[in-house]
Amino acid sequence: MSVVKINVLTVPEEQREVLEKRFASRAGAVEGSDGFEWFELLRPVEGTDQYLVYTRWRSEEDFQAWMEGPMKAAHQHGGEGAPKQKPAAAGSTLWSFEVVQQAAPKQG
Repeated sequence: MSVVKINVLTVPEEQREVLEKRFASRAGAVEGSDGFEWFELLRPVEGTDQYLVYTRWRSEEDFQAWMEGPMKAAHQHGGEGAPKQKPAAAGSTLWSFEVVQQAAPKQG
């Protein structure tokens, strides 16, 4: 079964737009990675300043390969030739899960 990685980002109110724009500018960057299955950026609506970055992978090995390759390169100084940017998040925690059960809408 797949593995899910949820990066919990603590984002101050004044940095929310910056964070969302940065993710939008990298749209499509992870989709071609081997073993990638799903991505969602979840914006908090009440009671928290934490965004959730949800990704699902075929295996832990596929996630680790992405972390050590494309993700690492993209986060080093914003990419090749890009000016160094201050992080939009004030903190980050990575949660890891194995998918043990899932459901999809029934097809009519």
